[in-house]
Amino acid sequence: MQQTATYNSAFLRACRREPVPHTPVWFMRQAGRSLPEYRKVREGIPMLDSCMRPELVTEITLQPVRRHNVDAAIFFSDIVVPLKAIGIGLDIKPGVGPVVEEPIRTRADLARLRDLTPEDVPYVIEAIGLLTKELGPTPLIGFAGAPFTLASYLVEGGPSRTYENAKAMMYGDPELWADLLDRLADITAAFLKVQIEAGVSAVQLFDSWVGALAPADYRRSVMPASAKVFQAVSGYGVPRIHFGVGTGELLKLMGEAGADVVGVDWRIPLDEAQRRVGPGKALQGNLDPTVLFTGKDTVEARAREVLDAAAGLEGHVFNLGHGVLPNTDPDALTRLVDYVHTATAR
Repeated sequence: MQQTATYNSAFLRACRREPVPHTPVWFMRQAGRSLPEYRKVREGIPMLDSCMRPELVTEITLQPVRRHNVDAAIFFSDIVVPLKAIGIGLDIKPGVGPVVEEPIRTRADLARLRDLTPEDVPYVIEAIGLLTKELGPTPLIGFAGAPFTLASYLVEGGPSRTYENAKAMMYGDPELWADLLDRLADITAAFLKVQIEAGVSAVQLFDSWVGALAPADYRRSVMPASAKVFQAVSGYGVPRIHFGVGTGELLKLMGEAGADVVGVDWRIPLDEAQRRVGPGKALQGNLDPTVLFTGKDTVEARAREVLDAAAGLEGHVFNLGHGVLPNTDPDALTRLVDYVHTATAR
């Protein structure tokens, strides 16, 4: 850790399961479409272009820290940035998401997944340098997409509800699938290393789609690659967070993959999540993002339920159970941060 102020922040203390002055709060997708100032600076700039402009990335990352008084910033980027950086033809289409020009379906296609080097992402290094100067004692979280979720995009060619091509490869050609995830684990680990060496204080691995799998399939076909990523960055001493959606049945395995903090969506209470994950891990979560569309009293009552369920945890980082929804009132987020800080002040 570079500076003691960051090291002793409430967020990093909670990740390390140490006593905190208050429960720390940050939100997935806190930097983004819910903020009018974000929409203004992004106007006319395609998503991937905006991820490659260090000064713009810095401004967008800082916006929710200024507005909401959150306890951590999350680096503004996208999970497909490292794939784009190594030459995979893809774009993020508004209203659709990442679309891959030529999906990966055969062993010959694996050759297109070359190693990622720091020289591939100079804009990431520059932006993190700018941010750590601006943020001072506020930690910056880096992140990457997990091998399963990246593989699903690459094999499907874009977002999917059934994952039929990805699962068909996983079930029908397990050797090709294992090699694909292993390559993606190397790329993901390299991308996280770049961010850590540039100055982020923690990293989160997003396995957004992994809830589509049964536990046995996760253990056999996904966990080795995720574990490889976590192991590759273990020597840096920064907290490692693991998050997925619909992963109630996978929580124990996701913890075993090597995370220090396990993210929990809103489908399972945190006290039950702790029983499933087991000792030695902090938890992150887990207010349903749609609660923010209700009144202040309802938001506070539901946030209180989350805090009560978290009362016996070894460490707790308050977050939503998934990302901030685009139509969320930013003032509701600001009030929620203030409520959690006040309600948990020690």
